[in-house]
Amino acid sequence: MNPILQIPESLVSLILASSSPFRKELLTKLGLDFSTHAPDIDESRKDGETPEQLVYRLAVEKAAEVAKTQSGLIIASDQVATLGSGTQVDDKILTKPHTHENAIKQLQQSSGNTVTFVTSLTLLNTNTGNIQTVIENFKVIFRVLSAEQIDNYLKKEQPYNCAGSFKSEALGIILFERLEGNDPNTLIGLPLIQLIKMLEHEGVDILAN
Repeated sequence: MNPILQIPESLVSLILASSSPFRKELLTKLGLDFSTHAPDIDESRKDGETPEQLVYRLAVEKAAEVAKTQSGLIIASDQVATLGSGTQVDDKILTKPHTHENAIKQLQQSSGNTVTFVTSLTLLNTNTGNIQTVIENFKVIFRVLSAEQIDNYLKKEQPYNCAGSFKSEALGIILFERLEGNDPNTLIGLPLIQLIKMLEHEGVDILAN
């Protein structure tokens, strides 16, 4: 197991602005000492907002919300899935299906098509006010799926609380033809490669002794 690295005292702490167990698990990979604080904000999509604009705004707002009570380096992220490019106002966002019937409809739409996961990442230094925000896209190209395959997958995995009706980190991988993106961690919800670059910009070298 990697040793836990301490953040420089001048930065006070490293804070993950999320209650997601998946993002927490991903950040743990870096071996850094951090705490988690869930921001309470309105995550509704505004009129005329593209998926990219939505996740960009929400990551910044999440970091700012946590900064009201915490100080240090605040990591915030948001993610949506869409059958579009993520850059158009009319791109439909795939929501959590909640029911078997809704999940069937979503996977029927995705079958043979490309789902783009649009993920934002913000790093806010509350000591200096410096803020970095990026958008990272990751594409999932689906196999052509039969009605029986979709029904069997949903009964086995029951991903009814997952946007897009699948769990990419589990059995959902059998639904895919291929994946396209720079960082597989982005698909799960936290672009670690981009985060490492941001942390280095703030003087945090993960490989330093």
